[in-house]
Amino acid sequence: MSNVKETSEKIKGQTQQEPGHEYKMDPKPIFIREGYKGSNKLLNKVALISGGDSGIGRSVTVHFAREGADIAFIYLSEDKDAEETKRLVQKEGRDCISFRGDIGNRDFCRETVEQTIKYYGRLNILVNHAGEQHPTNDPMELDLDLMEKTFRTNIFAMYYLTLPALKYMKEGDAIINTASVTAYKGSSHFLDYSATNGARVSFTRALANNLAERKIRVNGVAPGPIWTPLIPATFTKEMVANFGKDTPLHRPGQPCEVATSYVFLASDDGSYTTGQIMHPNGGKVMQT
Repeated sequence: MSNVKETSEKIKGQTQQEPGHEYKMDPKPIFIREGYKGSNKLLNKVALISGGDSGIGRSVTVHFAREGADIAFIYLSEDKDAEETKRLVQKEGRDCISFRGDIGNRDFCRETVEQTIKYYGRLNILVNHAGEQHPTNDPMELDLDLMEKTFRTNIFAMYYLTLPALKYMKEGDAIINTASVTAYKGSSHFLDYSATNGARVSFTRALANNLAERKIRVNGVAPGPIWTPLIPATFTKEMVANFGKDTPLHRPGQPCEVATSYVFLASDDGSYTTGQIMHPNGGKVMQT
């Protein structure tokens, strides 16, 4: 764990253009901690992960692969990051395919699910992870067109991917949705992003109730401040330099400190867990 803490403490002010690229970050996020040993918890399962090219999404793909899963992941335009993630999954001895496109497009999402089924013949785990955020200090400056785009990416896309996936998912399969600590504490800088994450939490609970009879589990993960490309792509240099220092642990988290929550929820370890949200947030919102 020492390298995780040391890496988190070395973060300095830096910015990027959206959507952000992991290969440009300094220091690089830790996607899997040294010494993590897989135990075939997801052996021969197929997982489809949106936003799987970098950050938490990359960490989830690699953890799933080390646990025995084959991977399909979606990314927007970060080709270099996506190629590296694919290489990392294949290094684990698992198969991997990727899809480049906008999850805000329902036809693209439907086709992605169909292509995953065509390639693997099954789909056992769906991770609705990809999202976007755009800071605004003054509510009067909120770009309503950009707000609609944020909702389309963060909320509508969950329906666009989940509904076609449910045609193929069976008893024992799992859906995991990524929310955020902002769903619980709010954020004065991210009015629309916070709202979308509140909707993600509610969607998770409602869908869990709906699918309980089919024995398909639905859960979520609401990370706190985690060192991913989204941070330098949307924060100022000063905000990045102080990122995560206001948590009780006084540092941001690393993707590898979040991805294990997804492993638990996707595997039989979480067989009696549905409609729940896990909170790897460094103690940011202890009352949740």
